[in-house]
Amino acid sequence: MAYRIDNAIVKKDRTGRLTLIDPDEVFKDEDAFIAVKSDDFITIQLLINGILSNDFKSWRELGTIPDSEPLKSLFVRLGYSREDISTLLKEF
Repeated sequence: MAYRIDNAIVKKDRTGRLTLIDPDEVFKDEDAFIAVKSDDFITIQLLINGILSNDFKSWRELGTIPDSEPLKSLFVRLGYSREDISTLLKEF
């Protein structure tokens, strides 16, 4: 079961003006938005899907994670290979 987060693209032009690209009009009635880098967004979706499918190999072995470590590194620390991550991405 793959969990999908509603999303759109926020594009900034050279002058700093932001434009919401939302072809499905998912956010047409929303007043506020949060911007997340696309690679972090994918990581968040993968983490949610991993939690929902209870597919993480060993949360207990992670220990304390430094604040300076990027969220993306969790997959490596959990023992996921590139192939494992590719399989998770195919669920979208």
